[in-house]
Amino acid sequence: GSSLDPQFGPVLLFGSGGSLVEVYRDRALALPPLTTTLARRMMERTRIFEALGGVRGKAPVDTASLEKLLVRFSQLVVEQPWIKELDINPLLASSERLISLDARVVLHDPETREEDLPRTAIRPYPKQYVSRDELSDGTPVTIRPIRPEDEPLMVKFHETLSEESVYMRYFHMMNLDQRTTHERLTRICFIDYDREMALVAERTDPETGGREILGVSRLSRGGAVPDEAEFSVLVSDRFQGRGVGTLLVSRILEVGRAEGLRRITAEILFDNRAMQHISKKLGFHLRRDTKEMVVKADLDLHVSARSG
Repeated sequence: GSSLDPQFGPVLLFGSGGSLVEVYRDRALALPPLTTTLARRMMERTRIFEALGGVRGKAPVDTASLEKLLVRFSQLVVEQPWIKELDINPLLASSERLISLDARVVLHDPETREEDLPRTAIRPYPKQYVSRDELSDGTPVTIRPIRPEDEPLMVKFHETLSEESVYMRYFHMMNLDQRTTHERLTRICFIDYDREMALVAERTDPETGGREILGVSRLSRGGAVPDEAEFSVLVSDRFQGRGVGTLLVSRILEVGRAEGLRRITAEILFDNRAMQHISKKLGFHLRRDTKEMVVKADLDLHVSARSG
């Protein structure tokens, strides 16, 4: 179900249903929108989840379909702000299918102004930043914002990085185990799109048919000035020199403009000639800081937009 919280806006609820729902009080709450990963974690926080796996000889419920249902339910709540309350209770779940036996929808008062409708606390996935492109050798790629479920792909991505690439990005050495801990990758993949943005370049492996991440660019607002952000980029060694870095940086600059940023900066090691070249080509002003042993890149998005 979904109901309104005065502070957080729409809140999702999952748990034991039926006529005794208020008696058992077995429920978990989450904020929309949900991904399949977040939907799974939401279900796991309820007591009924163990029973969904099959008890006393009964076949387990199709939890994959249940995850998809929760994701679609959350999308409906996000996309239809006129919905005040929404319940599906009970939902008959089996190994073969999911059947809604009853549902209830409550809308906001028709006299409510659209700008006064409650908004979700978490910004929805920014689909407007998904694009299709090609590398310099013609390889088709998708540029898109990172998602929480990208964690397994990010593990494989880090397996393709050399020590030099890691050092150029982080300014110190980090081994593979350190870079791929669940806690760290959760922070990297599950982001607040209002505070930062990460784009991945993704392709379909022609041999396996699986998806793989070729590179990641990131914009982070962390300073005292709200319309400024710092960017970074990291590219798989196998795809360096094929235009991945240039594509990712140019796209993240477009995102910065669309998000209302005025200034974007970066710090680049002296030895990272490739990143300096990309930055200069895209209009950044470069300045060597011999004290900190870095090249400081700076781009005024308003000036670059006018000159472009």
